[in-house]
Amino acid sequence: MIATFRNKGLRELWETGKSAKVRPDLIERVRVRLAFLNGIKTLNALRVPGLDFHALPGKPQRYTIHVNGPWCITFEWNGRDAVHVDLEQYH
Repeated sequence: MIATFRNKGLRELWETGKSAKVRPDLIERVRVRLAFLNGIKTLNALRVPGLDFHALPGKPQRYTIHVNGPWCITFEWNGRDAVHVDLEQYH
């Protein structure tokens, strides 16, 4: 389940279904990935084609799933929930 967000626009999109702070061309792909992330119980559930799920270097341990181009959803995992969920352009 998604417990917390870092990105206010991402939280707004999750709560209301729309956000002027998320690029319009990313909204549908982000919504699908957030719904998927919200429904998982283990990180292994993210190992599906198209998500490019992987751990990022550094502390605290963060993970990423691909959205489109350089855009990714990043998050920490506290054992059962995704926390500090963010939308980043990090490549």
